[in-house]
Amino acid sequence: MLFEEERKHKMVQYLQENHRASVQELGEAFGVSDSTVRRDLKELEDAKRLKRTHGGAVSLQSVNFEPNMVDKEDSFREEKERIAKRAVEMIHSGDTILLDSGTTTLPLARELKNMSGIRVITNSVIVLSELRDCRNIELSIIGGLLRPDTLAFVGPIAERSLDMVRVDKAFIATNGLDLKEGVTTPNLTEAAIKRKMIEIAKQVILLADHSKIGNIAYAKFADVSEIDHCIMDSEVPPYIIHQLRKLGIGVTIA
Repeated sequence: MLFEEERKHKMVQYLQENHRASVQELGEAFGVSDSTVRRDLKELEDAKRLKRTHGGAVSLQSVNFEPNMVDKEDSFREEKERIAKRAVEMIHSGDTILLDSGTTTLPLARELKNMSGIRVITNSVIVLSELRDCRNIELSIIGGLLRPDTLAFVGPIAERSLDMVRVDKAFIATNGLDLKEGVTTPNLTEAAIKRKMIEIAKQVILLADHSKIGNIAYAKFADVSEIDHCIMDSEVPPYIIHQLRKLGIGVTIA
């Protein structure tokens, strides 16, 4: 049996190695009750050694860490593809849509290839590359400062470009979705362009696999209430779905 301070130190190490963990997972790992884990997590958060989430905690490193596109593309690939297939059902001929940069929006771009009569606006180099040969789609790329890690155009030029247009639907990716803390991403410039995308869209649709639930990244770009619809995979906890619907947000499970 570990002493309390030793246990809390090892909890922090566990989160640094695994980035996130549930209360139940930590209880089983350290042989203590859920109530003890919750007390430890509160004390560790008060000491600014971790960040509590709904049902668990994340390391402070994960709040600011942003993997690059290559590292992220293979993560939860099957879930992202299922989300994309449900998302494309919401797009109709005549729509002007905006695709955010991200490995969750990339599978949606692939699903669009057989569609016609739509206009696609994006700040994503990889979405541009995916759709560049589709003569049945009117494709526009937003200019600006290119972020190598995400291959996304951001910054004042990109934001001013978006000021010139309005879209029917914006499909937004995220690094974190927390009912209390909102929708977040690790980078402030990415947050600013996502914020602008939300402002110009008639309908805001968030694409989020279950790994994003409860995560809180550095830069907030929206309250949960500003999202019109969430498309998520079946591993999302039922109480999250219930709370989203209670807020009047549409939820589609892929």
